[in-house]
Amino acid sequence: MQGKYKVITLCGSTRFKNEFIETQKRLTLEGNIVISVGLFGHAGDKEVWENMDEDTLTQTKIMLDDMHKRKIDMADEIFVINVGGYIGDSTRSEIAYAAEHGKVVRYLES
Repeated sequence: MQGKYKVITLCGSTRFKNEFIETQKRLTLEGNIVISVGLFGHAGDKEVWENMDEDTLTQTKIMLDDMHKRKIDMADEIFVINVGGYIGDSTRSEIAYAAEHGKVVRYLES
């Protein structure tokens, strides 16, 4: 398949690192350009929290959240990694942002 590839940005809790990796692989093999997260803050990447507690917004977390909105801007759609139906506050705001900007929203689990 050559030509226009759909661009999909993955959204979801970074605690689901394995599911992010598996979904990225599957969507890529289906012929999509996949944009993912750069760090898995809830799966061990401590840089996100700058040695602070996870309930405290850090400059890094604020930057990463804004950066993810730019990744949504570049995408045709978002794909939400919602294992067990879980959708946290950051992901909820990304879904709302995507919907406001006319992006298709798909989910791992219905």
